[in-house]
Amino acid sequence: MNVNWTGVYPALTTKFTEDYKLDISSYLHNIRKQIDAGVHAVVIGGSLGEASTLLQEEKIQLLVSTVDQFGDQIPIIMNVAEQSTTAAINAVVNAQENGANGIMMLPPMRYSADKRETLTFYEVVAKSVDLPIMVYNNPIDYKIEITLDMFDELAKYDNIQSVKESTRDVTNVTRMRNHFGNRFKILCGVDTLALEELLLGADGWVAGLVDAFPRETVLIYELVQLGRFNEARELYRWFMPLLELDIHPKLVQYIKLAEVATGLGSEMVRPPRLPLIGDERNKIQKIIDDAIAVKPTLPTL
Repeated sequence: MNVNWTGVYPALTTKFTEDYKLDISSYLHNIRKQIDAGVHAVVIGGSLGEASTLLQEEKIQLLVSTVDQFGDQIPIIMNVAEQSTTAAINAVVNAQENGANGIMMLPPMRYSADKRETLTFYEVVAKSVDLPIMVYNNPIDYKIEITLDMFDELAKYDNIQSVKESTRDVTNVTRMRNHFGNRFKILCGVDTLALEELLLGADGWVAGLVDAFPRETVLIYELVQLGRFNEARELYRWFMPLLELDIHPKLVQYIKLAEVATGLGSEMVRPPRLPLIGDERNKIQKIIDDAIAVKPTLPTL
């Protein structure tokens, strides 16, 4: 299935049993609800998916189960976040062999690569597969920024097609458009900036709270596409306290707690993460409960 890099792409959480094994049944249930809500693709094994705690064979298990159940319904994107170039090549080759439709790829992990090293990392991987690639540009969390002049170099590779824009600087959407036109598709990667970037011309949204609130997330995107900006703004204002759960170091625990509230997951995380307790859990639960209590009637399209 072709990836067009537009629309809402859930960064899926990974579901676990109480003994920390993959809970494939719960994972697939969530994806079904995402598809029913109208998402346009799914992303497996990202930061929100607790990639750092997953073995490569577990990532492939998630991919294979997703392809088996939904491969004819929606594009499936595999996240690649590796410390070495060799591991990144192996990961993208495994993804292609097991049915992924595209790759979301971070710069080298745990090493602050310079411009030449970062470009070589992407270029070598891009030459290793035919799959389309989305560059994950998140200098806040991962300390490496893919700058405009670096994208100039990456534009030589036809399968480097899009960027997950997570710099926290919404003006980068305009800079990318001014510099490259439509050469790269742009997807917002920060929930609290999604409406702003969509209005500035972003093509889509790699979303987090969508895991718990799929229809509300998709509807914001759809309202923007229809030019119904006032309705999109009102829904976004209601959503903001929840979207802010996406920009905290414990976003995984926070969003999984929201999934519990909407019947789309459990609180189980893998150590070193631990489920929320005490005042912190009560605080986040209140944010979720308060938002649900005043959820507006959703506009019809």
